[in-house]
Amino acid sequence: MRRRGLTVLFGALLLLVLAWQATVVRVPYVEMGPGPTYDTLGTDTGKPGGKPIISVDGATATKSKGQLRMTTVSVQPNMTLLDAMIGWWQKDRAVVPRELIYPPDRTQQQVDEDNARDFQQSQTSAETVALRELGYPVAVTVAEVTAGYPAEGKLQKDDVIKSVDGTAVDTPDKLTELVRSKPAGSTHRFEILRAGQAQTVEVATKAGDDGNPRIGIQAGTSQPHPFKLTIQLDRIGGPSAGLMFTLGIIDTIKPEDLTGGMIIAGTGTIDDSGNVGPIGGIPQKLVAAKAAGAKVFLTPAANCAEAMDNPQPGLPLVKVNNVHDALTALDTLRAGRTPTLCSR
Repeated sequence: MRRRGLTVLFGALLLLVLAWQATVVRVPYVEMGPGPTYDTLGTDTGKPGGKPIISVDGATATKSKGQLRMTTVSVQPNMTLLDAMIGWWQKDRAVVPRELIYPPDRTQQQVDEDNARDFQQSQTSAETVALRELGYPVAVTVAEVTAGYPAEGKLQKDDVIKSVDGTAVDTPDKLTELVRSKPAGSTHRFEILRAGQAQTVEVATKAGDDGNPRIGIQAGTSQPHPFKLTIQLDRIGGPSAGLMFTLGIIDTIKPEDLTGGMIIAGTGTIDDSGNVGPIGGIPQKLVAAKAAGAKVFLTPAANCAEAMDNPQPGLPLVKVNNVHDALTALDTLRAGRTPTLCSR
């Protein structure tokens, strides 16, 4: 009996030590869970004063009866073995290898800084796309003329390039494509605005150091509009708020209520052309959207399969390839019809 008692005592002590170790030993995993949602038409309740997330100066901001909620994922970067075990058992959590979130060649601080830059870029692209939808097109401008190239003496700083050889120019990439559409030495016809006056200028190309045809300018962009937009939300990171920021800006400026009084949640990156790209953490974002009372979830088309594998009851998944799809879906919802949903 005495030996058996010692064995039991030793086993109990060992179990206690193991349990204690589970609470202090760090494991190379992180936990992803549902994060907070933010109504881009509302106020930033996380800061004193509750200022609007999207504000406008120089125009009247309209009020909507519904909400446009961007969704986020919370990340627990420092996990113990016990944390990981608990996370594995929770359906709304995902425990993943740390390197998926924090690559070995990047520190946590560097990753956070990258996410902050991506978040800022998502706001910039959202503003570009929203303003274009509101009737303020992007103008491609001459930011700088390089000495010794054919554009010198032909094009000037701040010229607005409307077209090349009859094809409209709406992005710097489009300008590059048109300049390179003919061999070096070819002449292109540029339709420009200089100090508000329309002009036609012919500019030849010459081969650059890389062999590609060049005219010798650095292109820039401008998007004149009679008001100033400000987005005030800086506690989150990453590019996935782009779509919902875009819709929020449009709804804030446009008299029409895009929401129809509904709570609309969604996610997705946005580029300057209005394309909606995939993001991570869809299962957790769906949980957050459902908890926020969303009636539908605007889902990037590339995330549809994952979203359908992790559905939330009563939360339809609206398939979105670009901002036009999103606006069409909102029009359809306001009309009481069913928009295009994710499908296999």
